[in-house]
Amino acid sequence: MNLEQASQLNRLLSLLPQSEYLQIAPHLRLVNLSSGQILYEPNEPILTVYFPLHAMISLVQIMENGVTLEAGIVGSDGMLGHPVYLGGQCDSSRAIVQIPGKAIALEALMLKKTFDQGKTTQKLLLRYTQAFIAQVSQTAVCNRFHSTKTRLARWLLQAQDSAQSSSLQLTQDFLSSMLGTRRASVTVAANALQDDGLIRYGRGQIEIIDRDGLKRSCCMCYDTVNAEYDRLLPVE
Repeated sequence: MNLEQASQLNRLLSLLPQSEYLQIAPHLRLVNLSSGQILYEPNEPILTVYFPLHAMISLVQIMENGVTLEAGIVGSDGMLGHPVYLGGQCDSSRAIVQIPGKAIALEALMLKKTFDQGKTTQKLLLRYTQAFIAQVSQTAVCNRFHSTKTRLARWLLQAQDSAQSSSLQLTQDFLSSMLGTRRASVTVAANALQDDGLIRYGRGQIEIIDRDGLKRSCCMCYDTVNAEYDRLLPVE
């Protein structure tokens, strides 16, 4: 896979005009992201931004007691590192790879330079920021009001969208950390989805066997967030 082919797998890069893509193309690198890899810590300067291809990155908040809760995700429809072009240089979250896979990396300074030129890239990144804020806001509402089962269904659909695979390597500990709930609650929710014939779960791996059924079981948040991404970042 060359960079030109890889760029078409990420929504943001695929929406760039050819002339602006060619400006950054020499600076792009195809990298492999491993499960559990931390890309940056809270308040740490962001030196590299990432455009996931078949990977999923979580932004998690860390509580005083060490408990983590997922605030947002970045998959193949986005980019990790928005504080760079917004001028903040760092984030209050930890960025950790949930689903391993390939991504395109770019030096943060190069992205900021391109953004400051004020062309289509700038407008595109600002629209992406609005979509990402909508996702974070909807996730906060979801975590507060919806059941563990419906939240897990939503999360699995998002993971499948990012990984573009029905087979996901996920442990109960990892899921409980991302969903901000007890491991026992995740077990009950996963077993319920399995009893409904929607997933197959065991040995740290989840296989989605009925995506349509999973969509019917998840909360409204999945469609709400997707609609906002489609509105702001339409793909022809």
